[in-house]
Formats: sequence, structure tokens, C-alpha cells
Amino acid sequence: MKGFLATVTAGGSGLLGASLASRSGSRRFHTLTASVAATWFAGATAAGPVRRGRPDVVQPVLAGVAAFGVFYAGALVSRHIPLLRRAIAGVLDHAHHGSTPSVAVTTLVTGAAEEVFFRGAVYDAFGARGSTAVYVLSTTATRNPALVLASAVMGTLFAVQRSRSGGVQAPLLTHVVWSALMLGFLPRLFPPAENLPGS
Repeated sequence: MKGFLATVTAGGSGLLGASLASRSGSRRFHTLTASVAATWFAGATAAGPVRRGRPDVVQPVLAGVAAFGVFYAGALVSRHIPLLRRAIAGVLDHAHHGSTPSVAVTTLVTGAAEEVFFRGAVYDAFGARGSTAVYVLSTTATRNPALVLASAVMGTLFAVQRSRSGGVQAPLLTHVVWSALMLGFLPRLFPPAENLPGS
């Protein structure tokens, strides 16, 4: 099973890297990101039943809001660090130039798929630390330091939630809320990448 999960992770990671390297707002970008989500969902389903865990909604939603607050504060600081500023602006180019509904759906569905796979099948096979390590390793395919850093922080939080709740519902809800808020508010802090000094 671990070999199968490693293969799925490699495939999904390759698609993830290719999607973010695509032109912002292009059909290729949306096709590849949809393929990433489909890969995670299919991999989790093939690996076996996905545990839902305790049906708590309030705490995961509040955790997502709190995580957004921390990242928003970090974004304010990152605007003054050229490497992180360009990395974040590069990701947000897809929000600046793409269709808002399409980008939102893509972001939220992919986030949900990540939880089903990484905090579902991968967690069951590799444990909390192992699932976080695999999650971070997968994100390195984007070659974006801001995304890799975010995956380490949020991956740790999601693994803790998975451990305490016994399933993927809590981290999935937190991930979706956090992603929605990040997508809704961060683009206002960062202009399109081509307008940044030194881009």
C-alpha cells in the first residue's frame, strides 16, 4: 500500500507543479488542477475507506479562521521580503487573471481532495509526522517557497486535527475555510507579479 501511495503522490505532485507553471487563467491551468484533485480523490478511494471522524463543525471552522489570521499577519510581513513577496504574488496571479468563480472552485475542491488523500490514506499508512512530511515533499513540486512553508505549518495543524478527531472532516473543513479566506483577502495585498519591483 505504501508503494501505491508513493506512486499516487508522485503523479499528483507532478500535475501540481505543472498546473502552477501554467499561464494564469488558462484552460491548461484548470485542466491540470482538476486532474490534481481527481488524482488525490482516486488515490484515497482506491486505498480503502476514508474515516470521517467526529462530526464537529464549529471548532474546525474557527481553526480555519484563526489560521487565516496568522497567515494574513505573516503576509503583511512577507510584502517586505522580496523572495516571499514574489513567491506569494506568483501564486496569486491565478486569482488576479483567472475567473473568480473558477479559481475559487478549483482552490476549494483541491484543498478538500488533499485532506481526503493526505490526512486519509497517507495518514493511515505513514502516521501524523509521515503524512506531513509527504505533504510537504509533494508541495516542493511547485518550487514555490511560500507554498512549501505554508504546507509545513498547515500540514502539521491538519495532522493534529486528524489525530484528535479520528477522521478527515475536521482538517477538511479547516482547510476549506482557510483557503477561502486566503483567496478572498490576500490578492488585495499583492499586485500582479509583473507589476512587482524586480520581477
